Amino acid sequence: MNDLWRGTLATRLRIASGLVLFTYALLHFLNIGLGMLSPVWMDAMQDARQIVTRSFLGALLLYGAFAVHITFALIKLAQRGTLRMPVWEAVQIGLGIFIPVLLVTHLVHTRGAHEIHNVNDEMGYIMLLLYNTADGWKQSLLLLLVWTHGCTGLHFWLRGKAWWRRNLPLLAGLAALVPAFALAGFLVEGRRVRAQFTDPTERDVMIERFNFPDREAFAEMLTLTENLRWLFGVIMAVVALAYLVKYIRARRQSVTIHYGNGPQINAPRGLTLLEMSRLRGVPHASLCGGRGRCTTCRVVIEEGLDLLHPPSEAEARSLAAVGAEPNTRLACQIKPMDPMTVVRVFQPDGRSKHRGHASQGEERELALLFLDMRGFTARTTGQLPYDVVFLLNRFFDAIVPAITAQGGTVDKYLGDGFLAVFELPASDNSAHAALRAIEGIAQALAAFNETLASEGQSPVAIGIGAHLGDVVLGEIGAAGQAPRTLIGDTVNTASRIEGATKEYKVQVFISAPLLDAAGHPVPREQMTALELRGLSRPLLAWPISEASNLSVQLARFRGFEETEVPKT
Repeated sequence: MNDLWRGTLATRLRIASGLVLFTYALLHFLNIGLGMLSPVWMDAMQDARQIVTRSFLGALLLYGAFAVHITFALIKLAQRGTLRMPVWEAVQIGLGIFIPVLLVTHLVHTRGAHEIHNVNDEMGYIMLLLYNTADGWKQSLLLLLVWTHGCTGLHFWLRGKAWWRRNLPLLAGLAALVPAFALAGFLVEGRRVRAQFTDPTERDVMIERFNFPDREAFAEMLTLTENLRWLFGVIMAVVALAYLVKYIRARRQSVTIHYGNGPQINAPRGLTLLEMSRLRGVPHASLCGGRGRCTTCRVVIEEGLDLLHPPSEAEARSLAAVGAEPNTRLACQIKPMDPMTVVRVFQPDGRSKHRGHASQGEERELALLFLDMRGFTARTTGQLPYDVVFLLNRFFDAIVPAITAQGGTVDKYLGDGFLAVFELPASDNSAHAALRAIEGIAQALAAFNETLASEGQSPVAIGIGAHLGDVVLGEIGAAGQAPRTLIGDTVNTASRIEGATKEYKVQVFISAPLLDAAGHPVPREQMTALELRGLSRPLLAWPISEASNLSVQLARFRGFEETEVPKT
């Protein structure tokens, strides 16, 4: 299952319903904004939207999504063990509670007026109803609250994805333009409609066209609005009472939690471990806000595992996705009822602290390459250990500078080879750096082999597999021995691409994703389809027999004579 949809059924329903509501809000706000351009366009878009939203299935989807979203949100709020939470989560919850208070007025005077009093609630009616009134200011505030709530939820759902972080400045700019566009459309069209309404002849026409509600109809809608607000108030009171009862019951008993090489706390039973940490001020990572979608809150249970309830299906699925050990659990999902000792896998401050890891992990789209020295075992058979080490160090001293010169780093040495990564700000920069490094390695290897020849030694051959894709970077390992490294399918694929250089007897294989990111359209007929373990379909890669003139070879495909690989 995609990691975006991990979690309980309730969590997935909240996400799906939130996406439905966000889509509706986006289209609705864009519709209002068209009032700045043309009232005809604005009415046409509203008519098109209402074909869906006023249909049986459309209404069922929209209002069902609203009911599901707010119901599960209130249930989760009632089930909380503590109200201590990150600021962003508190703001998100606060907005979610306040929005229905303002929204009920809008629903009653639009859809409610249409269904009960047969009002033609097109945009002109709404503008006339709200422009230059106190309710107009309230509904403008509602627009901003809904958009902020939706964008915040979307961001904290997608922020773990590299493509989202990469495009965040653009997305933030577009997000800011949407409410500005909507409010500008409201002001422009509202001013026009209100001016038109001051003409007695036009006023009569508009009242008839909209079937504008009379005083009695407005009184009925006001009463309905107040009743619905009271109903929501009662629901919130029930939620608060449920939380209070749970809190009081939990306070009667406490449980002792010892954090390995960290503090020891006493917290009320009935809370999740994450809530206990927050309640007692113990730093605890949780990128998804304790919804069970990520695994950054996970802990290793050193003592007390046998007394803990088994993981739910959703928790087990999330732990399996990261290959967690049997004694690893999610702090947001477990509710300790007995004393236990736990070790936090991740620290929220990004620094190493005792047995906690120094990073929450980060997903990036980067270029990387595996390099292997060919025939190393046969070459060193019968040599003294000193000679073997001396050769390897000379080899690495010769070629690694070609990587570091392009901003790359050697992530790990693997005997007679290594894994290098190009951790640059953007994927295209990373890809360009990898290509320049490959050419530099080949040139350095040629010079190194000339030195070996002058010493009467045979030349060294290498194989390089270069690939680009999403990798996870973080400090991985035991306490005090957790170097920053990278993992993921992209790493495995790059290793297998390097292995294919032996079979095809070439110096380098460069994958199509890396070439595409660098903007080098190598013709398909020049590529080789590699059947690699772990991939469901062949991966196209460009075989290069000798890469010391890589920039020239790439330029040939672009139709130029000779140029360098683009600098970043």
